Amino acid sequence: MVEPASRRILTTILLNVVVALGGIVMVAPLVWMVSASFKPLNEIYSYPPQIIPENFTTVNYTRLFTEWSFPNWYVNSVIVAVIVTIAVLFFTSLAGFGFAKYRFKGSKFLFIVLLGSTMIPFQLILVPLFILISRLSWSNSYYALIIPFMAPAVGIFLMRQFLISIPTELIEAARIDGASEFGIYWRIILPLARPALAAQAVLTFLGSWNSFLWPLAVLHSQDAMTLPVGLAAMVGGVAAGREPPIGPSMAAATLVTIPVVIIFIAVQKQYIAGLTAASVKQ
Repeated sequence: MVEPASRRILTTILLNVVVALGGIVMVAPLVWMVSASFKPLNEIYSYPPQIIPENFTTVNYTRLFTEWSFPNWYVNSVIVAVIVTIAVLFFTSLAGFGFAKYRFKGSKFLFIVLLGSTMIPFQLILVPLFILISRLSWSNSYYALIIPFMAPAVGIFLMRQFLISIPTELIEAARIDGASEFGIYWRIILPLARPALAAQAVLTFLGSWNSFLWPLAVLHSQDAMTLPVGLAAMVGGVAAGREPPIGPSMAAATLVTIPVVIIFIAVQKQYIAGLTAASVKQ
């Protein structure tokens, strides 16, 4: 019979092996992507694949920046993702604070309606939203990519669930000291909500950075495109008889991945803490 201590050691070893294998499976395509971005086309298609390029080259990056409007796509994506993230953090935390710490007539019903709206697929509201954006003459602009997504219901729910755990006594003490309601939100709530804000920031940035369907619908010119739409145009716009731009596509994918990795590493602990805390609040 296996001793409890030995069983725990065996379980730990098996879990570590499973996690290590899962990590290898997840990382392997990214490693190959980075490697392929520095290879000529014949090496990319070679079998068996090699991680270290035999003929190291930067021609894929040169082509990416000279043959396509990649710098414009990158700048557009950065601007939209950063502005959307900042706006979402402000509005969702403010609304979450209101739902968590204030009791007003119809608050429960309003919150139920808010949650119900998360069950509506975006594809169902795409056409009405597109018509509204067109009538406002916001097509092919930052307004169309930013304003409709500044206060998502899921973000408000996440912030509300986290802010419920903050003691109401802190708010009452601040009111006694003469703090305004916005001052309480700005000086007390936001510092205490850093884990939830970090989780929200990562989720929002990723959602905006990878958004494809809506930018595809509202953006028309090459210079106004964001990265997902631009990369799709790269691959889909190949003329007959020309080879697909596999190398430049790998170079573009490598550059697109860098901000996401940096942001996640920077807020990793707060991100995990925010998701964990929000998932257990009642």
